[in-house]
Amino acid sequence: MSYGDIRRVETTGASWETSQQDKLGYSGVQASETMAQMDSGRMENYKSEINRVGSKLGIDPALIAAIISRESRAGNALQNGWGDHQNAWGLMQVDIRYHDKKGNWNSEEHLHQATGILVHFITRIQSKFPNWNKEQQLKGGIAAYNMGDGNVHSYENVDAHTTGGDYSNDVVARAQWYKNHGF
Repeated sequence: MSYGDIRRVETTGASWETSQQDKLGYSGVQASETMAQMDSGRMENYKSEINRVGSKLGIDPALIAAIISRESRAGNALQNGWGDHQNAWGLMQVDIRYHDKKGNWNSEEHLHQATGILVHFITRIQSKFPNWNKEQQLKGGIAAYNMGDGNVHSYENVDAHTTGGDYSNDVVARAQWYKNHGF
């Protein structure tokens, strides 16, 4: 199943707040691309697993890599696999308040679980907004992965309730960078 072409999704990239994680003097797509590139060396450690999970679930591996980059900086921001004040687990930061943790923090099992959650939210957004095109639904699903589909109300303000006010825009820009660099 195709969930849309990540290269065709509109994006404004990272907000100033997000870009300040790395003390960048700029925001937008350039900041997202810089952060993706900074994580790319560590991302190589998970490339085989990312590709297998993407193939199994019909999700572009570049998108999985982008979520890993945003959520855990390819594992660099985690402490023993945990982030978000011990509420989130693994490379893709599965929220254990809503989901059981599966697998080791950097395992294919974890990536499969988290990508399955992403697919769930994309299909929820497809049902909620049937008139959006596939790329808009994909972007809405990415935002919902961060904050739940109940918080996605319009395409124009898809990131209104996301972390940093830019989650889907930042992830899309990172995914486009990864797509252009071997994922």
